[in-house]
Amino acid sequence: MSQATIGVIGGSGLYAMEGLEDIAEVRLETPYGAPSDAYVLGTLAGRRVAFLPRHGRGHRLTPSEVPSRANIHAFKQLGVNYLISISAVGSLRQEYAPGHVVIPDQLFDRTKGIRPFTFFEQGIVVHIGFDRPFCNELSDRLLVAAQAAGATVHRGGTLVVMEGPQFSTRAESEENRRRSHDLIGMTALPEAKLAREAEIAYACLAMVTDYDVWHPDHDAVTVDAVVAVLQANAALSQQIVREAVNLIGDGFVSAAHSALANAIITDRSVIPAEVKHRLDLIAGKYF
Repeated sequence: MSQATIGVIGGSGLYAMEGLEDIAEVRLETPYGAPSDAYVLGTLAGRRVAFLPRHGRGHRLTPSEVPSRANIHAFKQLGVNYLISISAVGSLRQEYAPGHVVIPDQLFDRTKGIRPFTFFEQGIVVHIGFDRPFCNELSDRLLVAAQAAGATVHRGGTLVVMEGPQFSTRAESEENRRRSHDLIGMTALPEAKLAREAEIAYACLAMVTDYDVWHPDHDAVTVDAVVAVLQANAALSQQIVREAVNLIGDGFVSAAHSALANAIITDRSVIPAEVKHRLDLIAGKYF
């Protein structure tokens, strides 16, 4: 099977990765079904990179329908150790303007619990550390890459994840601001939790498209307005990724790479054989 150490998952508006060479397209199956689409593998800045459009080509999947477990499992199958998530987000702060880039450092979950959010169930219990949901070292590299690409970039902030697919009400937007959240999106969870369980270093390149609905001087969020900013941001996000791939280089050690070491609480002797088999790629070395 083709392999890649760096993964890129593209959000709304980014359905392909320009500049890849030696391209191969791979369709994978997982114990959790099929991923969002075929993976496109190619060489970028001298490194093998695996790209996946989160919503599928043509944007066919709602945020709630994105098969995050299958997506992350398939990245693991490909050998990915570093995963860059590109996400379109709304801003909850005046200074995070449409067209800006943010590298968030926290998440707040306001999804509805209908998205599968763990690999560990049906006979195994794992309590994984998630106090710092993004890999700091990978986030630092994204910051440097964004600066090199000429982006207006901000480091830090809380990304609140809502269920969608509807945009926020005004009351919800104002409540999120009262809670001191900085950005709002629909897809970083459960993706970030699953990446941590799979021991993949994960960081988010948040591309600001709008001011949600709280801003008195801006119209309500519309698809047309979001798409217009996404199109303008597409080339920038790809340039940042190219810079980031170069900065990742031969790789680095992340705390995420050993996240399961002390997280499995279930007695190994009572874990069902079929569960061990299903989880072999994710946690087999700990069994």
